[in-house]
Amino acid sequence: MKSIIVLALLAIVGALAGAGVLMLRKRPPQAPQAGGPDKRMARALALRVGLSVALFLFILFSYWMGWIQPTGIPLSR
Repeated sequence: MKSIIVLALLAIVGALAGAGVLMLRKRPPQAPQAGGPDKRMARALALRVGLSVALFLFILFSYWMGWIQPTGIPLSR
């Protein structure tokens, strides 16, 4: 379970880094192309948001199925 969450977090950070690289790249002074950096950056950011939502839903589903248990501070003392 931990490896799935770590892989998902790495994919989220990778999508964010890819969008950052596309944002910092110099653009030619011509008109933007159909598949230019702006559109690819937006897709990378949309992928990051989608992966984040999917990871959150997967964690909720895992808790509901009993695959993971909370290990934080107990509610009652």
